[in-house]
Amino acid sequence: MKIGSTTVEAGQSEVVKLLVGQLPSGNSIYITAHVHRAKEQGPVMLLLGGMHGDEINGIEIVREFVTNPPVLKTGTVIAIPLLNSYGFINFSREVPDGKDVNRSFPGSKSGSLASRVAHALFTEVLPHVHFVVDLHTGGRGNYNYPQIRYTPGHADAEAMAVAFGAPVRLAYPVIAKSLRKSAADKRGIPVLVFEGGENLRYDGLSIQHALAGIRRLLSFKGMIDAPFEQVTGHFFNHSTWIRANRGGLFQWMKPSGNWVVKGEPLGFINDPQSLKPIKYIHATASGYLIGHNNTPVVSQGDALFHLAFRK
Repeated sequence: MKIGSTTVEAGQSEVVKLLVGQLPSGNSIYITAHVHRAKEQGPVMLLLGGMHGDEINGIEIVREFVTNPPVLKTGTVIAIPLLNSYGFINFSREVPDGKDVNRSFPGSKSGSLASRVAHALFTEVLPHVHFVVDLHTGGRGNYNYPQIRYTPGHADAEAMAVAFGAPVRLAYPVIAKSLRKSAADKRGIPVLVFEGGENLRYDGLSIQHALAGIRRLLSFKGMIDAPFEQVTGHFFNHSTWIRANRGGLFQWMKPSGNWVVKGEPLGFINDPQSLKPIKYIHATASGYLIGHNNTPVVSQGDALFHLAFRK
């Protein structure tokens, strides 16, 4: 297996560095990949963190994995703790020019910073890969209850999502120019997206569920010598955002990880001047809360609750 200029033989482990750009100071920026190969050929998993630089949980999950990796019986794991170093340095979801790496695939070697990062991953790493676990969190103060997302109608992705065993499994539409869509369309590679916690914060529950799910998936694929034990979570195929009906000071009454009934009050918004009555936010349908907003100051139209349900 050759990634960039580095060849990793069967049975070996190597740290591979791919040059993707340069800071204004002249310092070079690399994608660092930890490659662990079993002696026996088998599936290749890409474990990816830090697509968005402010989503620290994913970075920590991959860091913990590579610190204590399982012994592979077959196949290969390519683990990238931090894809978007630019965003990480700047405490930002995006790269410094404001572009989102996960809206830039398959990328270009002569394009924007985001496009160059996407291109390096797409051309140097993905040709070796059979499936991907892409680790994310909620953004801008939004907390996501631990969940695994996969493309509706993709049998392989669905089977892996079931095997992963997250508390919530969600069939979720793909987004244009995302890794999940581009990898499936152009490479035929299924991508699971794990969501857990919120940006710029650790969430122990999400980290624990992700690490356990990754090991279950490796067991399911026969890549490690451990019995596969299925864990059953909640399954949903639709979701909707409940948004602020006015601006003000927001407090939730029910957080993520709870069943709710249509019409049930979930939180409320106060006027900071105390001149207007409390405005309650109600569930628009019966379902399960898979995300909520922790930001105390909201504008009209801001997303407050992510509600999943079945149709």
